[in-house]
Amino acid sequence: MALARAADVLVVGAGVAGLVCAQDLAAAGLDVQVLEASDAVGGRMRTDVRDGFRFDRGFQVVNTSYPQLRRRVRLPDLWPRPFTPGVLLHTPHGRLRFADPTRVPRLATDLLPGRLASLRDLSALVMLCGRDMLLPPRVIKRAAERTTRTALADAAIGEDLVETLFRPFLSGVFLESELETSSRFFHLVWRSMLRGTLCLPARGVAAVPEQLADGLPEGTVRLGTPVERLTDDGVLTSYGDEIAAAAVVVAAGPAAAGALLPGLEVPPTRSVTTYYHAAPVSPLAEPTLITDTARRVLNTVVISEVSPTYAPRGRALVSTSVLGADERPGQEAEVRAALADIYEADTAGWEPVAVQRVAEALPAMPPPWPLSRTTRFSPGRYVCGDHRATGSVQGAMASGARAAREVLADRAASGHPGR
Repeated sequence: MALARAADVLVVGAGVAGLVCAQDLAAAGLDVQVLEASDAVGGRMRTDVRDGFRFDRGFQVVNTSYPQLRRRVRLPDLWPRPFTPGVLLHTPHGRLRFADPTRVPRLATDLLPGRLASLRDLSALVMLCGRDMLLPPRVIKRAAERTTRTALADAAIGEDLVETLFRPFLSGVFLESELETSSRFFHLVWRSMLRGTLCLPARGVAAVPEQLADGLPEGTVRLGTPVERLTDDGVLTSYGDEIAAAAVVVAAGPAAAGALLPGLEVPPTRSVTTYYHAAPVSPLAEPTLITDTARRVLNTVVISEVSPTYAPRGRALVSTSVLGADERPGQEAEVRAALADIYEADTAGWEPVAVQRVAEALPAMPPPWPLSRTTRFSPGRYVCGDHRATGSVQGAMASGARAAREVLADRAASGHPGR
């Protein structure tokens, strides 16, 4: 079969990493084609719409402090709806609230000594937050690396506050319950939350990759085009078409990237399942995330309180996540029973309307974990994604941007710069 010269660069995968890579290559004047196996862009940042509900594929948020996001996305066009700047902690002794006193002082009464924590722990918490908020990122990135658990101990955070606040909350951020994630990544994430606003686009998280795709030249993204393998000259699609390009960037998830690039070092991943329940009335009249110190669930939120566009009029939508993506008999009933306790509500009439299982939700990031690594795999072959940087939208976008820089640098070195 004759090879069709499709582009200067082929990008395999239309998640945010691949779309950012394609944006930068197109801006440099290269002819780029993005090949996506599914029926829409976004990768894991997808939103399903059904019966008036919006279901993100796993609980996700948009953090307005992410530099790549601020640079590439017109945030006002997302119609972002903010979460309460803080979290409700469900404990055996009732709810406690951890709120940012600089933003919502009226909600910060539980930060008085003796309620959420002792004066000593609160002082340590203030020092930790002040350090992470004010230090430049480059200083945090160069700090000694250890686990998050060790970093909290080194910051003089006591065990009670770890078990009440940090372990339940960060389990939902890192998708692991032992606080074994790299301390550098923890400090960067904590910094971003202190400096930014967590929100949801009114049309769902899919609005982010959709906006990125809209910024590409018409015809750049080819949906429904799965790639079977890479060839010496480009790629072979699952339909038997061979498409040629001088460079190929694999912007797929870890398992798919490893299959296309044999020998690629693929990290283990974290998985998550998100249950969506429709309720006749909202069990919590505020857009606030709730964590559970008993760790029956990672977190739960009345997502329609954050953005009313997530549910039809007269219904409330509750999003609840648990660790793991394996289907287990009776799990939904267990989750609903836990929600009855957490919300202090009768959940018997709540309708399970969707389940989203995400097998490769995040890369596992125990120390030592490089915050960024080269995307070069072999001559003319590159790989990007959050598994090549950090498990976040910022990490995925930064990796895609790095892939574009390295493609352009290699073309310039070989005498084929951008047009």
